[in-house]
Amino acid sequence: MTGQAETTAHEAPLTIEQGAELLGRIRDEVAARVIGQDAAIEDALVALVARGHLLIEGVPGTAKTLLARTLASALGARFARIQFTPDLMPSDVTGVSVFRDPARGFEFQAGPVFTDLLLADEINRAPAKTQAALLEAMEERQVTVDGVSRRLDPLFTVLATQNPVEHEGTYPLPEAQLDRFLLKTVMSYPPEAAELEMLARHEAGFDPERPSDLPAAVAAVAEVRTLRTLIDRVRVAPELQAYVAAITRATRAEPAISLGASPRATVSLMRAARAGAVLEGRDYVTPDDVKGRSLAVLRHRVVLTPELEVEGRTADDVVGLVLSRVRAPQ
Repeated sequence: MTGQAETTAHEAPLTIEQGAELLGRIRDEVAARVIGQDAAIEDALVALVARGHLLIEGVPGTAKTLLARTLASALGARFARIQFTPDLMPSDVTGVSVFRDPARGFEFQAGPVFTDLLLADEINRAPAKTQAALLEAMEERQVTVDGVSRRLDPLFTVLATQNPVEHEGTYPLPEAQLDRFLLKTVMSYPPEAAELEMLARHEAGFDPERPSDLPAAVAAVAEVRTLRTLIDRVRVAPELQAYVAAITRATRAEPAISLGASPRATVSLMRAARAGAVLEGRDYVTPDDVKGRSLAVLRHRVVLTPELEVEGRTADDVVGLVLSRVRAPQ
């Protein structure tokens, strides 16, 4: 895919129902290879449709990298991977100007960020300076090097993986970086039945490291671009807008939370709810759409008080408590 603008209504238009059907085919292709992680797959599709970025947390070996590679293959998208390490430099992410010769002068050598789907693998193993190299790219879809701004492809999406913060050799992501992720999904160990199915597939010859075992593209380039415009057709009633705002504002008044959700989180929750409606083939948002996306949108944006962290409480616990207190519209 090239750096083309988002599709317009006259370019390969899709109805919301057709978009939902296409997303269902993409989900089936990914789920056939990433077994037992249905919630993470759905979060990845929501991030794609909502033009957002996804943070994936899980212990090693839970198919975080496989999810990104398989999704890119199913979309027919360009894919690049950056392995974040303590010695990774910002220029290793964005690119660098290289002096060729006196006649040609400096030429920009693009970094891996110039792609459609970027896997930022183990992002919390790099120091904050390198993590921050992605901030402009994620927020503005452009990169500025040596005073020159270069646009990224409109399809540019970051899927970043991280190990749980208590693991050795990790750096906590700064709040400004976390807030750029539309969703944070958690990939835990799969259930026993899924793990047994995984073994059976490997016994039958499936190899996730073999490119031929990744899915063929199930969508045309124009269709993938159109998918990202579908949420603009989804209606959010005024009472549901008020419900979204009430949830995020309640996190700021919650005594167990020392840093509540930002106004960007309010917008993100509405966008995620609209994308969830698209996945269901609807052009309107329901209270369940909002509730169903609240944990993934808010769990990485709130900071618990030290007392609760000592008690072993999690952000999911507290966000769930907030949701139980905010009345949903009927």
